[in-house]
Amino acid sequence: METLSRSGFTCCNKMFLTLVLFRKGIPGRQWIGKHRRPRVVTWQMKRNTLQQLEREAENEFWLSRSYMNSEQERGHAAARREQTWTNIKAQRCAKFPQHKYVSEHLDHLNTTRTWS
Repeated sequence: METLSRSGFTCCNKMFLTLVLFRKGIPGRQWIGKHRRPRVVTWQMKRNTLQQLEREAENEFWLSRSYMNSEQERGHAAARREQTWTNIKAQRCAKFPQHKYVSEHLDHLNTTRTWS
């Protein structure tokens, strides 16, 4: 059985098309595209994926067991939300300037009233 020919393109009496097409390497950007270089999967990547899946499983576990039932949940935060909204409105009103009239703005023109 022949392993490699002189040209380096045949192995075991079969021609590798990829060796012919990519004899100088991977064309274009090596990490994107149709003929991209496959990424090596390391043990750190496997560990991180496993940790992420365990974290998601734990989140699904706790989310599937609710703390309150739907009747308790219906209006439990209404008073707190109303108090928060009144605090926000009070802070906005505190920053708002006092009302002024046009007569106060034009009062400096009343130095002499000769024709009234």
